[in-house]
Amino acid sequence: MTGTRDFYGRWAALYDQLASVPFVESWRDRAADALNLSAGQTVVEMGCGTGANVPALRERVGSGGRVVGLDLTREMVARAQTHPDRTGDEVHYLLGDATRPPVDGVDAVLATFVAGIFPDPAAAVDAWCDCVRPGGRVALLNFQRSPNALATPLNVAFEGFVRLSTPGARLSRQSHASAFEQRVAAARERLTERTVDRRYETFAGGYLGLVAGRVA
Repeated sequence: MTGTRDFYGRWAALYDQLASVPFVESWRDRAADALNLSAGQTVVEMGCGTGANVPALRERVGSGGRVVGLDLTREMVARAQTHPDRTGDEVHYLLGDATRPPVDGVDAVLATFVAGIFPDPAAAVDAWCDCVRPGGRVALLNFQRSPNALATPLNVAFEGFVRLSTPGARLSRQSHASAFEQRVAAARERLTERTVDRRYETFAGGYLGLVAGRVA
């Protein structure tokens, strides 16, 4: 865990820049929409990074709601708090392990681009579902290789992306894209087991997959 914290701490500034790319906002809106949030509700983002999803979530829960961002890395949270649109009375940041979230009875959980980094992603999804009230929703947004036949060159680039963005992966000779996708698949499978009223969609040329469901 210390290695993960140090890795993302070193990359916090670059991560913040990449997370703020304008065209990514549409991805974040689709993830927030999958939660079916209402005014006054509480939503938690697991592994919130620099808080790029907060504006979309806050817009949906309104001034009477709460957005909680949980992240393991102090540098990420510190970056989030420098953005005026990611702070406010209804926004709260917590330092902690997303696989053991210190929250309970919330209305929704969002996890974007994090399921693939956990050694036991199914257990992480269990923890997220357990902290959501019955009837609340959980959504996972993740990168993946595209099945499009024309995407082969970009799929090679995807391997490079995974190596750069995963702690301990850069010096390894094994394919981390395959291992990454197996962990994402495990997270999605567990969410499918734990929820009803599910939806799954792909976009960005097949490189993004969004799955969401309602906790029974």
